[in-house]
Amino acid sequence: MDNHSVSLLQRISIDPNICHGQPCIRGLRYPVTFILELLSSGMTHAEILEDYQDLEEPDIFAVLLYAAQLSQVKTITRLAS
Repeated sequence: MDNHSVSLLQRISIDPNICHGQPCIRGLRYPVTFILELLSSGMTHAEILEDYQDLEEPDIFAVLLYAAQLSQVKTITRLAS
């Protein structure tokens, strides 16, 4: 992983006292899942940044990189049928 990716991932924090330990952006109480939901609903980076002015564009890239890292699962096992 390059330095840029490491720097982006440092924007994602996990603190049991913030959002019940969900991964969040810089401890700001914006869970990664929330930003992913905004993006999947069709909001652009610019719209998100306009609506949530304490966020920065690298935060959105960090969320996407974090999600990409999580999706690199080698195998998926069915837990229930």
